[in-house]
Amino acid sequence: MKIDSETKRKIILQHYNNPTNKGLINDDTYLISNTNNESCIDEVNLMVKIDNNIITDIRFNGEACAICTSSTSIMIETLLGKTVEQAREIYSNFEKMLDGQDYNNELLEQANVYNDICTQPSRKKCALLPWWGIKKIIFKNI
Repeated sequence: MKIDSETKRKIILQHYNNPTNKGLINDDTYLISNTNNESCIDEVNLMVKIDNNIITDIRFNGEACAICTSSTSIMIETLLGKTVEQAREIYSNFEKMLDGQDYNNELLEQANVYNDICTQPSRKKCALLPWWGIKKIIFKNI
């Protein structure tokens, strides 16, 4: 999936201004993860519901920059409805993309908007922060 810079900017701003599933709920059946960037204000709290090995819901809150917030929202849309195994594969490909390695862009859907962030090391952690949170949950039992 090839995305021009203007489209990338629009997608990022759309997810920053209207993020998917922002707001936590009171439900003990969700798995919880917290990640923060010690060098800035970014902090993301995730709640993840997995039923029969399928990610059925992901919610979040926190304070974060546009890259981190949009990455969280895009991650949620990308992973909802996927099996844990599919989520692991998507995570691995996202990390490869951000490291400038070969990856399967078909799996990443809108997350491809960060395909050139490897050239901006200071922004890489912003994009990865929510993904590190989901990693704590989906790779926990390996």
